[in-house]
Amino acid sequence: MPLTFSLIELGWTPDRDGQLEGSELLPARVAIQEREAYVIAGEAGETPAQVAGRFRLDAASPAGYPVVGDWVLVRPGDLSATIHRVLPRKTRISRKVAWERAEEQVLAANVDVVLVVSSLNADLNLRRLERYLAVARESGALPVVVLNKADLRPDREALVAAVAAVAGDARILVASAREGDGIDEIAAYLDGHRTVALLGSSGVGKSTITNRLLGDERLATAELRDDGRGRHTTTRRQLIVVPGRGLVLDTPGMRELQLWDADLEGAFADLTALALDCRFRDCSHAGEPGCAVGGAIAGGALAAERLASYRKLERELASTLVRQDKHAMSEERKKWRVLNRRPKKPSGPAPTP
Repeated sequence: MPLTFSLIELGWTPDRDGQLEGSELLPARVAIQEREAYVIAGEAGETPAQVAGRFRLDAASPAGYPVVGDWVLVRPGDLSATIHRVLPRKTRISRKVAWERAEEQVLAANVDVVLVVSSLNADLNLRRLERYLAVARESGALPVVVLNKADLRPDREALVAAVAAVAGDARILVASAREGDGIDEIAAYLDGHRTVALLGSSGVGKSTITNRLLGDERLATAELRDDGRGRHTTTRRQLIVVPGRGLVLDTPGMRELQLWDADLEGAFADLTALALDCRFRDCSHAGEPGCAVGGAIAGGALAAERLASYRKLERELASTLVRQDKHAMSEERKKWRVLNRRPKKPSGPAPTP
């Protein structure tokens, strides 16, 4: 990112002006995050930053810490700035942290469009695409599917049709970043200084797309492995200005994307619509008479794998919600134990010296 940009070029919108009233702190946007070290961008340029000590004390959870795309209020310093506040997020892309912990990890904030990128090769996985779309829809941003590496599949019509069957009302763009095809359609989403995030597995071409949008080879790229699987080239989330247009938020490929919260109803709108025509309101779509979902599967209008995928994500989300409740109860108990350990103030009048 060049040294200086106006707040508007960084994605600032007039409706945020009221959030600055009465504050001596300066607005900036998080451009890079690596653990608890940040690079912020503002009208004074780019600078390293860290959160204030008071911020650490007041943070309700790790999800409240700054992430790439956040607007923050900072106090400049000689060597680095200090982040004192994160402004309200308009959108947020989240996942559950790995393993058993019931904790939200916010991947990016204030994104206008999420490009769910997949490649038209052997790595194309409809079930993975459904998962990414569910997360993208829940973020509050506009979901768009980008099928990259079209140059590898001249016979791509059947694959595009299969993706359309699971993408719902999300627009599908077919592109070849290597050849430059479809880049203009992608770039149009940047207009108006909007922020566009690229999500997808390793090797689907997110960095190549970003380089095409920038017009230079700023980000490292790599060829696929011999087995057709992608290589990790992007190692951190970063916000990059495309001069005169908008901002690209490039992300590393994720080995897993566990659901923290997800818009399953929107991601599986076809199932939701069919279920309304089932004879029984509480139909489980497991062989009941008059089941419209089962009828669609039997008639070939709906893939059985689509229903299986929905059930899998539904179980995963339900399990996460249970863990969230247990985690909240555990944290509440810890808080009260801490409070009860504090020494009580003596009652009655103070002793006479």
